[in-house]
Amino acid sequence: MKGRAIVYERNHINTDEIIPARYLNMDNEKGLAPHAMEDLDLSFQEKVKWGSILVAGENFGCGSSREHAVWALRGAGIKAVVCESFARIFYRNCINNGFLAIECEGITKYVRNGDEVELDLERGEFRNINAGKTLKFHPLPKFAIEIIEAGGLMSYIVRGSV
Repeated sequence: MKGRAIVYERNHINTDEIIPARYLNMDNEKGLAPHAMEDLDLSFQEKVKWGSILVAGENFGCGSSREHAVWALRGAGIKAVVCESFARIFYRNCINNGFLAIECEGITKYVRNGDEVELDLERGEFRNINAGKTLKFHPLPKFAIEIIEAGGLMSYIVRGSV
């Protein structure tokens, strides 16, 4: 999986910064997408391209539990989020919604905005193609990959994988 990186070196980016509460009256990704990250970075919409990979620091997605945060990022064109660490509820919301979330220690030190990056899920490798650097991460558990590949937990259950 390849994409261009959008990097936020900051720690503790919360769900209200990912998608402000004033938009929680919507439940579709296309409606939420234009508001993704708007309280954190007004230029986010200019940076994101379909298939981008968002990179951030520690405790990404902290704050209130809202699936809307995952929907807004995916609707904006983000393919995966790679962070130093995630708030557990956000991480689980990603998996349950079929959205890729990877924890990779030290990631913000090795990636800059616009770098072409690649994720190898089987090998547990994050490659910064521009910098020629490879970082290791713990691969996702098999069940998490199956849920993501199914398109989310509900699809996984309906298809009878449980």
